[in-house]
Amino acid sequence: MKKLQRLCQWLLVFFFVSSLGAVLLFRWVPVPVTPLMLIRCVQQVSRGEQVRLRHHWVPLSEMSQYMPVAVMASEDQRFLLHHGFDVKEIKNAVAERMNGGRRRGGSTISQQTAKNVFLWPASSWLRKGLEAYFTCLIEVFWSKERIMEVYLNSIEMGDGIYGAEAVAQWHFGCTAAQLSRANCALIAATLPNPLRFSSKDPSKYMLKRQTWIMRQMRHLDF
Repeated sequence: MKKLQRLCQWLLVFFFVSSLGAVLLFRWVPVPVTPLMLIRCVQQVSRGEQVRLRHHWVPLSEMSQYMPVAVMASEDQRFLLHHGFDVKEIKNAVAERMNGGRRRGGSTISQQTAKNVFLWPASSWLRKGLEAYFTCLIEVFWSKERIMEVYLNSIEMGDGIYGAEAVAQWHFGCTAAQLSRANCALIAATLPNPLRFSSKDPSKYMLKRQTWIMRQMRHLDF
């Protein structure tokens, strides 16, 4: 029992040291690949498909100025105000669910970034706990600009497409810097489910979402 206890202690120490080291490393170094990217590649191979992994890291300064504003309007309008967790949005989501409404998440951009970079997509209490832990770490050691930069370079934006530069090239035939305000709003409109919704061939629902997001963008700044 003592050996098992000592092993658990060392594993715990190793987890904290390695996780802190990874967070500090990615404070400056581009994230080359995420767990979701690898999972999608494995799924493609298992289905006998060609591997699709389109991911091109670019600094936030080389993206359209509308891109971070669009995702804030769509995903997390209080991103610049909270410290990783939007308590107001979480309460609203819980209240809506208790009143018989649809189940929806209250995850912030910080939480989504922590999940995308360090964890796996399947929901569980363990993953939620680790997500909260990594969210606290990146909020302490990264700036809001860095969190947004990592988010916009790592998030899934289509089938085999990850990040603003890749979606700009494959769906709009331009660079991330050349994306228009309407392009950015359309990309942001797909983020709840980028495998179901497409910014390349948007449905009427997507165009309505795009219009709503563009209206919300008028009230936000980054």
